[in-house]
Amino acid sequence: MPFVGARVRTLAGAVISLAGVIWLGQGLGLIPGSFMTGDPFWAAAGAVAAVVGGALAWSGRRRRSASVDE
Repeated sequence: MPFVGARVRTLAGAVISLAGVIWLGQGLGLIPGSFMTGDPFWAAAGAVAAVVGGALAWSGRRRRSASVDE
C-alpha cells in the first residue's frame, strides 16, 4: 500500500480546506448562526486554512501521481 501516505495527506488537506472555507464564510458574515459570524479573525484564519489545506491536498495528489509514474 504505497499510496496510504498520499491518500491521508490528500484527505486531510481536503478536510482542512473545507473547514477553512466554512470559517471564511462565517468570518465574512456569509454563514450566520455562530460566534464566528462577522469576526475578521475567523475570515483570516479561514483563508489561511483553506490555502494550507489546498496545498496539502495538492502535495498528496502530486505524490500519488508521481508514485504511479515510477
